[in-house]
Amino acid sequence: MADFNVTRLGIAIFPGFALLDVAGPMQFFNQLSAIQPFELSVIAKTMDPVNTRPPKDLVPNAKYQGIGESWQPTHTYDNASDLDILLVPGGFGLRDETVFNDLAAFIKKQYPKLKYLLSVCTGSTAIAATGILDGRKATSNKRSWSWATQFETVNWVPKARWVVDGNIWSSSGVAAGMDMTYAFISTIFSSEIATEIANVMEYEPHTDSAWDPFSDIWKVSS
Repeated sequence: MADFNVTRLGIAIFPGFALLDVAGPMQFFNQLSAIQPFELSVIAKTMDPVNTRPPKDLVPNAKYQGIGESWQPTHTYDNASDLDILLVPGGFGLRDETVFNDLAAFIKKQYPKLKYLLSVCTGSTAIAATGILDGRKATSNKRSWSWATQFETVNWVPKARWVVDGNIWSSSGVAAGMDMTYAFISTIFSSEIATEIANVMEYEPHTDSAWDPFSDIWKVSS
């Protein structure tokens, strides 16, 4: 079990974030918090509710404006407390330059104080923009690979469910964040606890970080 009296967990959200990037990992952390004390911060640019729906023009091949759900922040980028773990989701909202730059600036400010930095999907692209991933390994969403890997200073791993480099964990697209979180809890807290949580969820995790059929489906080779 990790030596945290209280684990301070933060989620950075933005307009157009991918719901499962956050909700999947948080199902694990919500259940873990019953036996390991957690403090949760939901952090955004402002205190206004944040919708998962990105503008239609940011979504490739979108015919209609999709639906979405709103999440209520507890803190802003400017007043967020110190954290132990920061979870950074991806989503088409990151294609907005202002949204992307604001998130990257927040990550850069928080990173020196973190114990662990976790990203799901294209969240790793926002981390890469800060320079934190320079010379380090990471992965990202395979459908969005060409956009996600725009920062060439990162050693992007094209075939991976998730990647660990030091205290930074990055996963492939959307649902892969659940497998990464299972592995994270197994490593940092307890494999028995992670398995118990997965069994309660009736979730069968992929435990091989190199398992990645989607790199072939989306023809990602480099």
